[in-house]
Amino acid sequence: MMYNLLKGKRGIITGALDQNSIAWKVAEKAHEEGAEFVLTNAPIAMRMGEINALAEKTGSKIVPADATSVEDLTNLYIQSQEILGGKIDFVLHSIGMSVNIRKKIPYAESNYDYFMKGIDVSALSFHKMLAVAKKLDAISEGGSVVALTYMAAQRTYPFYTDMADIKAMLESIARSFGYHYGLEKKVRINTVSQSPTKTTAGSGVKGFGDFFDFANSVAPLGNADAESCADYCITLFSDLTRMVTMQNLFHDGGYSSTGVSDEVMKRLGIESES
Repeated sequence: MMYNLLKGKRGIITGALDQNSIAWKVAEKAHEEGAEFVLTNAPIAMRMGEINALAEKTGSKIVPADATSVEDLTNLYIQSQEILGGKIDFVLHSIGMSVNIRKKIPYAESNYDYFMKGIDVSALSFHKMLAVAKKLDAISEGGSVVALTYMAAQRTYPFYTDMADIKAMLESIARSFGYHYGLEKKVRINTVSQSPTKTTAGSGVKGFGDFFDFANSVAPLGNADAESCADYCITLFSDLTRMVTMQNLFHDGGYSSTGVSDEVMKRLGIESES
């Protein structure tokens, strides 16, 4: 359905790896809603993914950038403004990586070099993206920046190991930078805390399938999928949410507000009285 919510807006979308990724869906929806944007990812991720097909489908250019490199990010903003013909109105940060998780290292035995790498890629990259944009004055007044996060920043999920701490840092950066960028340029910065989602990244977490089913049985609306997350991100890029900033917004079918569900009680053999 077309509402032209982003007509005339220019954006940068990071992290579109393949058709399962939330960033990919955001790009498709943003295109449908009238936006023009640049796609970006780390050079190594671009070789692994299918980003060229997305660029063709949405009429977008690709600017490779390592999100941990201030130099690369500076080039990204300068090139994006040249390609799109003006300042940037919205940015999606969809970047996350944990070497400790990849190597199945338990949380209490975290390798600190790997931990620092995860912080740099998944959280500090957000600060760098914002700092570079602010320095270049690359984002329009009233622009919107959204980063994708997960509720392990608030509650403990043993399988999420060091990424839980990293996501907590990501959310804190959104609040801290949101204050400064809001004062100066009315730029709003929010995080979206999404349900467990069947993406290439999400499915790589040990025990993901079982947890996906558990969360689905707790949330009264069920798990939110990548497509509905993309819809939500579009509303945050639009002018309809121009007074929303520094928020961590749960997009999870009600999971974060549900203590226990009837379905889970039944699975445990406990009869509910309701």
